Amino acid sequence: MKIHSFTKNLFLVALTCSIFALSVTGCSDAEKEQKKTPVKTVFNPFDHSQDAPVTVAEKHKFHDAFAAQCVVRELKNSVNVEEDKVRFTKSCECVTTFMLKDLTDEEVEKYLDEHENPRSLQIKFNSAAYHCTQQQPIDKGFKTYQVPEVKKEGFFNKLF
Repeated sequence: MKIHSFTKNLFLVALTCSIFALSVTGCSDAEKEQKKTPVKTVFNPFDHSQDAPVTVAEKHKFHDAFAAQCVVRELKNSVNVEEDKVRFTKSCECVTTFMLKDLTDEEVEKYLDEHENPRSLQIKFNSAAYHCTQQQPIDKGFKTYQVPEVKKEGFFNKLF
């Protein structure tokens, strides 16, 4: 009998605790949460989603000026200027075109108006130069050595 009364008391205690827990969690401070001020976002210098778009005319001016400066810089130490000019013009055009994909208005303004090269342009130039040099085909003067295929003659190959 004592075991029976113990389980009965345990059941009543568990029922009372669960009702108390549900009633306490049912009360919320929804009004206090709504009165809180929104959190201010931190300035992210790499987020250019809010920037003003670069116009087509500015992109064209930047493309011409940057490509010309790139060719002049590359030809500075050149021995054969005529041949190198064609090669450097092609590679500088590739670099400049690749840079135009994610150009910001601040970079264009600094480059065209203030005649400065911001660090972000240098980073984009390095990335574009790597991209453009990776697209160049390997010199066709060198061929890789290929091992000639040797026919393996086995027992069944001789029969058929």
